[in-house]
Amino acid sequence: MSQEDEYFHKLDQEAKARLKESSDAKARDEAVAQRQALHAGKCGRCGGNMHPKPFRGVEIDVCEQCGSVLLDPGELEQLADRDRGGFAANFFESFRKK
Repeated sequence: MSQEDEYFHKLDQEAKARLKESSDAKARDEAVAQRQALHAGKCGRCGGNMHPKPFRGVEIDVCEQCGSVLLDPGELEQLADRDRGGFAANFFESFRKK
């Protein structure tokens, strides 16, 4: 194989790799969007509908069927902060990101 053929072969392989990477990224994004659409507002445990309820000044999501609770990012910390040094604050401290 000549140097010119090798050069164009290399360019072709790089273009194919970029196209595959782009296609894979698009497929991952579509899969995430499908999962979100399928599970939005649903309980991860039983599939029931989640409804927001106020709890100690924080709106948490509670399953109407099984009673599971879903805390959005930051809600656990808010609940622990409101406890101010009690058992829950010490317990939740172990879950905080460092």
